[in-house]
Amino acid sequence: MKNVYFPERKSLNRRTLLKAAGASLALPFLDAMRPAFSAQQDSPLPKRMVAINVDLGFMPERFFPKQSGRDYKLSPYLEPLNDLRDDFTIFSGLHHPGTGGLHAADVCFLTGATHPTRPGFKNTLSLDQRIAQEVGHLTRFPSLSLRVGPGSKSLSFTADGVPLPAIERPSDVYRLLFMEGSVEQIQNQVQRLRDGRSLMDQFGDEIHSLQRRVGNADSHRLQQYFDSLRELEKRLEIQEAWSQRPKPQVEISMPKDDTSPGGLIPKTRMLFDMARLALETDSTRAITVLINEDFNPTVDLPGVNAPHHALTHQSSQKDSAEELATIEKAQMDCLAKLLRDLREVKEDGATLLDQTMVLQGSNLGNAARHDGLNLPVVLAGGGFKHGSHLAFDQKHNEPLANVFVSMLQNLGIEDQAFSSSTGTLRGLET
Repeated sequence: MKNVYFPERKSLNRRTLLKAAGASLALPFLDAMRPAFSAQQDSPLPKRMVAINVDLGFMPERFFPKQSGRDYKLSPYLEPLNDLRDDFTIFSGLHHPGTGGLHAADVCFLTGATHPTRPGFKNTLSLDQRIAQEVGHLTRFPSLSLRVGPGSKSLSFTADGVPLPAIERPSDVYRLLFMEGSVEQIQNQVQRLRDGRSLMDQFGDEIHSLQRRVGNADSHRLQQYFDSLRELEKRLEIQEAWSQRPKPQVEISMPKDDTSPGGLIPKTRMLFDMARLALETDSTRAITVLINEDFNPTVDLPGVNAPHHALTHQSSQKDSAEELATIEKAQMDCLAKLLRDLREVKEDGATLLDQTMVLQGSNLGNAARHDGLNLPVVLAGGGFKHGSHLAFDQKHNEPLANVFVSMLQNLGIEDQAFSSSTGTLRGLET
């Protein structure tokens, strides 16, 4: 039997869920939730963060603009972000002191812990977990760690340096967000999805009832959300071939994801979609994504013939550089799509991008040389005054952790220091 949990008062509680056996449907922020939500929070809208590490970096000459300030010309890799120019800031001259330019430093991207290859290395608190300490209790999940690439290594570490495992498969994220109940109930819900039945089919009556209870703006907002969720379910079905798998006679396991080694770009897009959905439903306010390609697959893109990691070390050769550029430009396309999708989601006159800081960077400034200086970093959204290239000294870099302090303070966390920081980042203002 399906039940809708509404408060008795006219306004909707922020925790309103549609529930059925084996499934739950969280809702986006609506005007009708404002009274209940504002009573609990100082700010009428929650602020959030997504932090992405592309562990093989980007070719510096194609990533960084040649000019600084607001009038810089977009670099080749920033061209996909042209329509988002006023929504992001590009940085040069940043680093994590003491982490080195090694692949092993990817686990230090959000911590700034030094010397990751030394015996007995112990990591420190990551940025997302500092955020989770303050606001994690306000959401269903204090944080969410995702990764593109096999394994469970993530960017997230507790104050004791304990790593939090990342989720690789989009279907596992979907299950985490929308499935609950007993094993049998969850299995039945999986079967419905494999049969092509959307969550919206299951909650049809409740959805119509809810849309009648709210105003026109909220009703339109809900329809956009439901349409987006339907589209995502279709893409999951296509990418992971859920409906093509034989149906078990007794036990029903989660659908098998597409784990082809070369699927870097579709996997990235799908996990970015899952991240947006988690933010839109306020299921969490701190998400990390580790894009880990050091296992060296050949990426499935036209014109790419050599393994990804190998290409980074051959980028001085023209043909290899062009193949690598094809991959890295496609990765920037993924970021652009995520930012546009966040910009399309409206929250009480603002956009989800206005309320979400999206940080993308790498632990490698130059992968060919294993150089840890001049890290490629972009920060978008979150209400900052964007539109500039903030260029710092190329030899004596500013700490990347200064960006982290600015981000924490933007979230209302009044920390004055984090890791190797010397303060907030000069030029990054709200």
